[in-house]
Parts: sequence; structure tokens; C-alpha cells
Amino acid sequence: MLTGFLRSLLAHPLTANLDIDDPATTELRKQIISTKPFLKAIYDEWYTLLAREIPFGDGAVLELGSGAGHCHRFIPNLITSEIISFPGVCIVADAQRMPFADVSLRAIAMTNVLHHMPCVRRFFAEASRCLRPGGKILMIEPWVTRWSQLVYSRFHHEPFEVAATDWSFPSSGPLSGANGALPWIVFERDYELFAEEFPDLAITEIRPFMPFRYLVSGGLGLRSLMPGFTYSFWAALEDALKSQMPQLGMFAFLSVAKKS
Repeated sequence: MLTGFLRSLLAHPLTANLDIDDPATTELRKQIISTKPFLKAIYDEWYTLLAREIPFGDGAVLELGSGAGHCHRFIPNLITSEIISFPGVCIVADAQRMPFADVSLRAIAMTNVLHHMPCVRRFFAEASRCLRPGGKILMIEPWVTRWSQLVYSRFHHEPFEVAATDWSFPSSGPLSGANGALPWIVFERDYELFAEEFPDLAITEIRPFMPFRYLVSGGLGLRSLMPGFTYSFWAALEDALKSQMPQLGMFAFLSVAKKS
């Protein structure tokens, strides 16, 4: 009850009580990122990380769930996409039925998207088909740690079902359906099952990080709890705790490569 009161008290006035699946909400979230310096710095850091890991060579780079973000400023010639019609994106595309030829993509990048896919198996099959050998799926997703379970289960509106027995969930809407624990379930808990079902794909990196900064930024739904000029302090604090990220990280950078 207390957490519900706090969420109501801290709710960002632009998106409070709006339908998450409404494209207008995504447009407002884009505005929120641009006007919250602390939060924008987080997204800039995430996009810098994704851009650094894009493989060299031929093939297009696709971003899934581009919506409110600005990843195109960091990755040249990025094909932006969204599952719903949205101003400014290159194409409307479902990650489970991607409109690309076989072995035509160099990379697929996404930020907080995988855990919204109601059937990730279809996405991995499509990614395996579309990626060229050596191509990568690059993701930043929620992650399961002792600290993150406490935060996500008490202060976040999305489901966070660590004990889910399946990789799928009922789709309530293109953006509202979710299981925040899904990336951890697929890539860590069910690591061997993933390797068995998708032998052409190899998990090359799992890096938990950022236990505090997104939380104090208020994210997309809450008011910022910290001014932008404190960003470097929080970044330094998290860097000092780097060895503790397997217990503290709220997010993870994930890299999956198509085998040559």
C-alpha cells in the first residue's frame, strides 16, 4: 500500500494514468527523456555501449523498439523500428516476423525490449535467420539479482516473474505485456536449454550493471529523484561497486552472436 502511494506521489505528470499501449504515451516518453538530464545521460551511455559492440563489415543494423529513444544518433544508418506506427521510425515491424532477407543483418540492437516479447522463441528463430555469420543481438535488459528483485517487485509496474516456468506470457498489449525477469530466465537460468534450442546462436557476454542510477533517475514513469549534475557521482559509486554487480545490478548488457 505504501509503495502504491509513493508511486502515485512521484508519478511523472506527463504520463501518469495514461495507457502504455497508446502511441501518444510513447511520444510523451520521448519528451521525458529529452527533458530529464539524468535519464538522458543513462540512455546516452546505453547507446554508446551498444554502438561500440556493433560488428564491422557488411549488413544493415536494426533497432527493435526504437519508440521513445534516440539510438540513431549513435549508430550510423540505423534502421529504427517499432511494433506500432510511430512518427520518426523507419519501419513498423514485429520482432517475431521480421521483414528482412536471410543473412542480411549485421546486428540487432534493443533497449528494454526483449522482456516485452510474448514469445521470444520466435524472435530468436527470426534473428538466427536474418543475421549474417558473426552478426550479433545486442541488448540492455532488466536483470535478476538480490537487489533488483526487491526493487522490481515493490516499485515497478511491470510483472517480474522469476519463477515463471515458460519463456512466454499472455500478450495484453504491444507494450504493456511483459516479464522483466525473462532475459535472466532465458540466458542464465535456462542457459543450457537456449544452447540446445538455438545451436546457431552463442551467448558471448552477460554483464550486470547499473544498480542505482536508473532508480534515482525516476525512469520513464516517475519524477527524477536526482539532479543531472549528480550523474558522475552515482556513476563513480557504481564503478567502485563493480565486483558486486552480480548481486546488485538492475540491468545487464547481453550479447548473442550467430556462429560462423
